[in-house]
Amino acid sequence: MEASTAKNERTQLDYKLVCDARDNGSHKAYADLMASYREPLYLLLLRMTRNTTTAADLTIETFSKAFLQLHRYAPTGTFSSWLFSIGVNTYIDHLRKRKVDTVSLSDIQRTSDNDFIEYQIPSNQPNPEETLIRRQRDEALKQVVMQLKEPYRQMIEMRYYDDLSYEEIAERMHIPMGTVKVRLMRAKALLAAIVKEKGGIV
Repeated sequence: MEASTAKNERTQLDYKLVCDARDNGSHKAYADLMASYREPLYLLLLRMTRNTTTAADLTIETFSKAFLQLHRYAPTGTFSSWLFSIGVNTYIDHLRKRKVDTVSLSDIQRTSDNDFIEYQIPSNQPNPEETLIRRQRDEALKQVVMQLKEPYRQMIEMRYYDDLSYEEIAERMHIPMGTVKVRLMRAKALLAAIVKEKGGIV
């Protein structure tokens, strides 16, 4: 009975934080939600990926997706279950992106003189329209990043624009690697809040 009461209290507290973050853009509410579930989410993703860097990146990505979708959360279930389901889907998307394209036997054809076999490999390169849309989105995202205060803006730029590892960021900023991960998660949460306030990135 006590466990059930504690679970209900936790659910109510989480929902209050969700409402505060969703409706008021409270940075503290975002931070409290991250502080409560960052470690268990990371451990869940670590068990699936078996890679600390990938798990950390997917943890950040999961929180970003969750914070952009807070309007979909309802207190009929626990926030942790809802968050973890997003984490699992994020992991599945990660696997899909890594999947190497294969060529079907039906795509293989002989030339008219039967000298060799030729086939068409599907291209992963975006067409001109997709390239333009991606460029516009990247530019819009950079404008959002510029709204972040230091050190969060610098952390995002080093990680995602300069493609530095956690270790390299920690060395450059003279801070522990754990601090790098926490600040990056915080930076992503702030980005999510700004994007939500703007109504998304076109």
